[in-house]
Amino acid sequence: MATSNHKTRIRLLIGGIFLVTLIFGGRLFFLQIVEGADYGELADRQYLRSARTFFDRGSIYFSDRDGSLVPAATLKQEFLVTMNPQLVNSPGATYDFLVKELTDLKKDEFLDLMKGERMYAEIADGVPKTVADNIMELDLKGVYVYKEKRRFYPAQRMASHVLGFMAYRGENYTGIYGLEKEYNKVLSHEEQGSFASFFAEIFLGFGDGVSAGVIGEGEVILSIEPMVQRTVEDKLKETIDKWQADAGGVIVMDPLTGEIIAMAALPDFHPGEKQLDIKSLPNPLVERVFEMGSIVKPLTMAAGINEGLVNANTTYYDSGQVVLNNRVIKNHDKISHGTVTMQEVINNSLNTGAVFVMQKLGKERFRDYFLEGYGLGDKTGVDLPGEVSSLVDNIKSRREVEYATASFGQGIALSPIAMTRAFGVLASGGKLVTPHVVKSIKYDIGVTKDVEVEIVKSDVISKKTTEEITQMLVKAVDGSLQGGTAKLAHYAVAAKTGTAQMSKGDGGGYYADRYLHSFAGYYPAYNPKFVTFMYLVNPRQGRYSSDTLTEPFMSTAEFLLNYYEVSPDRAGS
Repeated sequence: MATSNHKTRIRLLIGGIFLVTLIFGGRLFFLQIVEGADYGELADRQYLRSARTFFDRGSIYFSDRDGSLVPAATLKQEFLVTMNPQLVNSPGATYDFLVKELTDLKKDEFLDLMKGERMYAEIADGVPKTVADNIMELDLKGVYVYKEKRRFYPAQRMASHVLGFMAYRGENYTGIYGLEKEYNKVLSHEEQGSFASFFAEIFLGFGDGVSAGVIGEGEVILSIEPMVQRTVEDKLKETIDKWQADAGGVIVMDPLTGEIIAMAALPDFHPGEKQLDIKSLPNPLVERVFEMGSIVKPLTMAAGINEGLVNANTTYYDSGQVVLNNRVIKNHDKISHGTVTMQEVINNSLNTGAVFVMQKLGKERFRDYFLEGYGLGDKTGVDLPGEVSSLVDNIKSRREVEYATASFGQGIALSPIAMTRAFGVLASGGKLVTPHVVKSIKYDIGVTKDVEVEIVKSDVISKKTTEEITQMLVKAVDGSLQGGTAKLAHYAVAAKTGTAQMSKGDGGGYYADRYLHSFAGYYPAYNPKFVTFMYLVNPRQGRYSSDTLTEPFMSTAEFLLNYYEVSPDRAGS
């Protein structure tokens, strides 16, 4: 019996030794092979005795139409030049040597660094390797050159509102706008833990996985397509300049998945530079609201069609105005059109026609469609920080006039991303989806997590309703938009323009001479791949959005359809 117990203890001892050897061997493999490059950098920076905290951060990538990754935000190796003023014997001579390499170095600023008893001063950062090597060869006493990694944006200003901006918050260099903020925990690569923490996480199951920093650190892959983004931004700038607008924006989204292919706003900024005007940093496509005007009318019309209250041929008498709660609502052209159909309401953008449909629905049903169905009562959940809620309290009022003005896009203020998602319901067969700019996250341990399509509601309106409203919008584009001259030869486009007075924002009514121009649509109309929203803030030239935005919208549509090689949907094309 004693012999048996002795043999058991020996086996347990051997097993324990084997297990410990296996653990240490595995950890050694992990350190040398998996994390070898990281620890090499650690040794490198210890040797350099860098004056700054070592900076490491995961990359962000655009993804092109073929799935290839294009760097959007990454790291760049540069150099930092510092000095110990107490060790510099001849400041003037030292400056004369340095200025030959650092041509922007100002003598008075350099000499100011010598004052007092400071023992550390930074002379220049972001220095390229060739210049750093030349300074090191000078071997100037008290002057030091250290390696530093900096955040680098290869595409410069492109998609700046999506990518965001990094800055110091206290002592931490961190994301404070855009994806740099939203995915800061994923992108921030902290120092590796001890062997004890490794053992606990792997063998004992301690830690919370993603947020612990082991699984959580990685790289972010976007659905933003770089060629589309660049094309959209160039067209937006051209349009703003042509019509002398204060600002503008564009969103291109897949209406079935919510993937955002392009998101651009101007004025923009360079994420890799110091910001002199912080007003341009927030993303107006997510963080600002506007009264959208007549692009809201198709939402009203679709709700009426879905309830069986109207169709394209339903008529009403347009006297040119409606009086509700002692307020007069007129058409934009201020004239009576007599007996007209719902198709003519869309073609001629008649405010009284939208009010007619709203009254057919009644206040409660109208409110339900807008707040619950189209999701305008909630944030969209887009994966960008700072999203604001649309201002829709007017359609919670008891006064019918508030619902009337909302039916044609005044009195309620929507964010561009909310408007894009709502219009996407018409394009997707009645589905309300969650928009997103992130396609997947590639974690450092080798695991990739794809962002799943999230359908919030699958039956906001029926497929039959979407087909009818689509036909109405296509007819409006083909026959009425710029006299029918704007249509595409091989593709049907379902779209609507909007021109809305801009609110003063302080309860003081509307500006008499400031307008928001908007344009929303989807294509190919009968098998949509893209829903697109465009807007201009206060264009000083061009009276209506049909003047200012038709060409950029249709040319963007034509580019996308050709770039993605989408089959034509025009009969006989």
